[in-house]
Amino acid sequence: MQQDAASRQAWRDGLGVSLATSAYGVSFGALGVAAGLDIWQTCVLSLLMFTGGSQFAFVGVVASGGLSAIPAAIASAALLGVRNVAYGLRMAPIIGGGAARRLAAMPFTIDESAAVALAQSDARARRIGFWVTGIGIYAGWNLFTLVGALLGDVLGDPRAYGLDAAAAAAFLALLWPRLRRGEAVVVGVAAAVVAAVATPVTMPGVPVLVAGVVAIVVAVALPARRAGGEPDDVAERQGLP
Repeated sequence: MQQDAASRQAWRDGLGVSLATSAYGVSFGALGVAAGLDIWQTCVLSLLMFTGGSQFAFVGVVASGGLSAIPAAIASAALLGVRNVAYGLRMAPIIGGGAARRLAAMPFTIDESAAVALAQSDARARRIGFWVTGIGIYAGWNLFTLVGALLGDVLGDPRAYGLDAAAAAAFLALLWPRLRRGEAVVVGVAAAVVAAVATPVTMPGVPVLVAGVVAIVVAVALPARRAGGEPDDVAERQGLP
C-alpha cells in the first residue's frame, strides 16, 4: 500500500513538472525563429539537443552574432550541457538494467527528471519519477516548441506570461521538502549566491558549473553528522543512493 502511494506521488510529481516545464518550450520556439532559424531548424534543435538551457544559450548567441557566431553558440551550449554527465552518473543506479536501458535513458537525463527521481522515497517510485518526467517533458517541450515557432511574433515575449517562473517554481516545490537540515540550506544558499554573481560576467554554462563546484566544496567542508545523530529522513538511511 505504501509503495503504491509512493508510485502515485511519483506520477503526480512527474506530470506536474512536465506540464510546467513543457509550457516554457513556447518561449524557445519563438526565440529560435526570432534568432534567424526557420521553423524546422528550431524544432529539430529541440528534438536532437533537448537540454533546455543549452538550447537557449545556442539561439541567444546566434541572435547576437548571426551565422558567424555558430561556433561560439555550440561551445556555450556544450558547456552548459556538461552538467548532464553528472546527472547520468547519479541516475545510473536508479535506472538500473543493462547498457540498452541506460542508452535509452540518455535523452531524458535532464535537470527535471533527475530532480523528480531523487525526490521520491523508494526505488520503484524513483524510476517512475525519472521516466514520467523525462518522457513527458520531451514530448511536451517539442510540441510547445512547434507552437512557439509557428506563432512567432504573435506571442510577443513569452516571458511576460510567467512561463519561465513556472519552471523555476516547479523546481522549488521539489527542493523545499529537502531543506529540513541546516547543512542543506547552507549549501543551497552558497551555490545560489555564487551563480547569481557569476551570471553577468561569465559565458552561459559557467555559472551552473561553478555553483555545482561550490555546493560540493561547502558540503565537504561542513562537519559530518554522526550516524546516530542523523534524522530519519536522510536519504541514505532510507536506502536511497
